Amino acid sequence: MTSWKTAIASMQWLFFIFANTIVVPISIGGAFDLPGEMITGIIRSSLIFTGIACMIQALIGHRFPIMEGHSGVMWALVLNLCATASTMGISLSTVGGGIATGLLLAGGVVVILSKFNLLAFLHKIFTPMVMSCFLFLLTFQLVLIFFKGMFKVGVDGTLLLPQSLFSIAIAVLVFLVKVKGKGTVGNYSLLIGMATGWIAYLLLFPSEQQANDTQSLLSIPIFPLGEPNLHMGIIIVTFLASLINLSNTLASIHSIADMLQERVTQARINRSFMTTGFFTIVSAVFGLVPFAPFASSLGFLESTQNYSKKPLVWAGATMAVLGIIPMMGNLMATLPVTVGNAVLFIMYLQLLGTSFRSLNGYQFNSVTIHRLAIPILTGLGVMSLDASIFSNFPVLIQPILTNGFMIGISISLVLENCIEWEEKSPSTTVWDEVD
Repeated sequence: MTSWKTAIASMQWLFFIFANTIVVPISIGGAFDLPGEMITGIIRSSLIFTGIACMIQALIGHRFPIMEGHSGVMWALVLNLCATASTMGISLSTVGGGIATGLLLAGGVVVILSKFNLLAFLHKIFTPMVMSCFLFLLTFQLVLIFFKGMFKVGVDGTLLLPQSLFSIAIAVLVFLVKVKGKGTVGNYSLLIGMATGWIAYLLLFPSEQQANDTQSLLSIPIFPLGEPNLHMGIIIVTFLASLINLSNTLASIHSIADMLQERVTQARINRSFMTTGFFTIVSAVFGLVPFAPFASSLGFLESTQNYSKKPLVWAGATMAVLGIIPMMGNLMATLPVTVGNAVLFIMYLQLLGTSFRSLNGYQFNSVTIHRLAIPILTGLGVMSLDASIFSNFPVLIQPILTNGFMIGISISLVLENCIEWEEKSPSTTVWDEVD
């Protein structure tokens, strides 16, 4: 790959990583009712460690061109725990401290199990069909999030039509560039859409831009969500969710290996788990949502048609620099969230194709179709429900019951590991025991 192509590809990766990252610490800071300077510190921590995690995974961990970012599964769980804090009669800082303890415990366990090669049993639990259900539910969950994020809502709860129509126009632009663009033009649709939308939004809606205060590197907070505590309910829920979150790693590696037609070794997977476990510990300390390889990166790769990991490494390094240098981070923070959501909405449409391809080799009849239909449709059904209808259940299990993704994956795990299906197909990915 020539240097100019690497530079452009790195810029695309940077926009992709940033757009997937920036909204997470902002939402967490708001949920925990943190002061502005504390939220700014969490944002900077997020930029720094997301960039570092991407580099380490690409160079040492799984060594695939997959973004390592804040897990959507854990993001939803943290927000749900915040929403139920008043119902449980505990403070937000107690919730945050319990989450920190659960993450420290989960991260430590994953690192130890990875070190001593004790995670191979996950291959038997997270079967290829479970991974297919994971990809389908992840596609629906992300597309719904980004579709909703395209629309600008005012403080009174009403739709701001000009900004919303602008986001839709950017989504259409990205789609047209992708399908109509010739050669490399179509592959750079994300970069074109982000740059065009960013500049045009600043010109059309200048009153919405706010100045950001700069901070020093030493201002990054430690345990900003709350000091670790022993609230067992929060700890147990967080720990179990973190283990389920490991399916992110398996699904991502399984899918990218199929795409690139590479053989995956157990040692390679162990290194990826160890990296994720380490950054789970980091997340607990700095008040971040835990990390996981993004299976959604597959949609980005298919859109750009660039499968080299070098641009991802450079983008990760740049991302870390943005967090270290406040002025640069503040500049990137002017990227309109609605524009980022509009571009990502189009990018993640590709993930649906990846989900369908994961079913290659499977044949279904009127009985075996249930192994796919029950977990996916049940998960979608839970996603469509108002979380308040579960208020009569014990508060410690409400975060699980209201999470359609986790419900769907849990059902799939039970079906695949407890029922002998008559027409079960083998995985298309080859797992080896040596590196």
